[in-house]
This record gives sequence, C-alpha cells and structure tokens, in this order.
Amino acid sequence: MTTTPTTRIHPLMAVAAVSLTLVSLVGAASIAGLLPSSHATPDTTPVVANAAPQAGQQAANQPMPETRPAVVEHRTVVHHVTPQVRRVDNDGYVAQAPAAQPQPQAPAPAPVAQNSPLGMGIGAVVGGLIGNQVGGGKGKTAATIAGAVGGAYVGNEIAKKN
Repeated sequence: MTTTPTTRIHPLMAVAAVSLTLVSLVGAASIAGLLPSSHATPDTTPVVANAAPQAGQQAANQPMPETRPAVVEHRTVVHHVTPQVRRVDNDGYVAQAPAAQPQPQAPAPAPVAQNSPLGMGIGAVVGGLIGNQVGGGKGKTAATIAGAVGGAYVGNEIAKKN
C-alpha cells in the first residue's frame, strides 16, 4: 500500500497571494477611477511672519507663532473681445457698432460608455490567472472563478474610461 504525499501550499504563500491580489485589484480600481477621491479642503489660515521681539518683551515667555507656506491659487482668465463693425454713411460719418453676438449653442450630451468585450476578456483572463494561484482543490476553483469575474468587471471599467 503506497500513500501519495499531499502537496499543500504554505500558509505564508497563501497570504502573499491574497495580498497581491487585493493590492492589484485596488490599484486597478484606482486607475479606473472607481475609488472615491479626497474632498479635503486646503488650510487657509493666514501666514504669520516671524517677528523679532521688541525691547520690552521677553522672548522666552512667548510661544513662537506657527508659520505655514502661503496657499497660491492659479486661475485661468479668458477675455472675450467683440469684433467691431465699421459702417460709413453717405455724408462720410463712420459709426462703430459691435458685431452681432452669436447665440450660444447647447453643449452636446456626453457619449454613453459602452461595454467593452475586449476589456472584459483581458480582465477575465488576468483575474483568472491570479485567482488560480490561490488555494487548492475546490478553493482553487472558486478563487479562479472569482478572479475571472472580478477581472472582467475591472477590465470593462478600465476600457470604458479609455
């Protein structure tokens, strides 16, 4: 009677494979724009300059004011210039009148992103390959299927953004 040795994946390898999968999925979701971005507001406290203490003040008893770099905002300014139209009457009088303003057009609606079979296919293959590296037996099959489904979703989202 011979027994076949069972080959099991080392627990540290399983943890490494799972962490690599999670980091890859989070990175792909970040690139695809699926993760929310920070909505932090800039700190607009005034900047205090370091002033030398006057003769009657004790420098050791007063705390130093906090200094921060100044916040600089850059804005683009667009100046619209209306072209002038010259009109000459019969008696030689020249009148300057602004040209007729063109009517603003309504912006065209943004095109709706379509599902991408190529993105889904590539994502499913990559996700399935990554998922196949995890677990053994039925767990390996489940990880492969989950990786393929997740990869197809992420691949489709990335293809929609591009």
